[in-house]
Amino acid sequence: MFKQALALSFAAILVSGCTATQQPSTPTITTTDLNSTLQSSQVQIINAFHEQCSQQSEDINELSAELRKLKTQVSDAMAQSQKVRVVAAPLPTPRPVAVPSQCPEALVGEKFLLGEVESVYIDELKTKFATRIDTGAESSSLDARNIVLFERNGEEWVRFDVMTNGEDQPGNTFESKVERFVRIKQDVDIGDDRRPVIHAHLKIGKYAAETDLNLTDRSHLDYPLLLGRKFMKDIAIVDVGQIYIHGKAKNQVTTLIK
Repeated sequence: MFKQALALSFAAILVSGCTATQQPSTPTITTTDLNSTLQSSQVQIINAFHEQCSQQSEDINELSAELRKLKTQVSDAMAQSQKVRVVAAPLPTPRPVAVPSQCPEALVGEKFLLGEVESVYIDELKTKFATRIDTGAESSSLDARNIVLFERNGEEWVRFDVMTNGEDQPGNTFESKVERFVRIKQDVDIGDDRRPVIHAHLKIGKYAAETDLNLTDRSHLDYPLLLGRKFMKDIAIVDVGQIYIHGKAKNQVTTLIK
């Protein structure tokens, strides 16, 4: 019995020794040590913050210096541009272009071109007429009223009226030497028409010509003056697709109402 108790006591001592060996004791941290550690960490954090702020201040100073440099360059450039003035050469004054009062004359070879209708000035009558240029007619004729033949100094003359003031106004009376008479074929019922012929000087645009005109009443026709093939022979050709190639006179005599 004693031996068993002694053995149990010995076994307990061994177990106690093993337990003390396997679990070492934890060192004790004092308040002083903890405060010292916290102060050291705080100092390190503050130092790091100051270093970062210092670096940012240096960067800001560098940027400020660059901005001041740019401002100086801009100011210098503006001052230089004010000193240098570019004087633009004045634009040339455009020359006035003369607008012709009538269309320019058209030449085809040695002949001048006429439209189907032109304004024609008769020098003996001092009047412009709306004129039909008719290649189908052989001779030329002028609208004349109250035609009266008479003799002067042994020569035959003719007195006639021209409606230079319009159809509703009295005409102006003119006299001219008769060059000859011409017979114009009419309908069978009417018979031939014997007409006195006068000589006249004409102007079409800037062209001058002369021809014979037979006198007859053309009040029923569109134009008071007609120029036929004899007038155009060797001096002019006609483009029936055009009118007033040489300009249209505002005060011309016409019987056409359109």
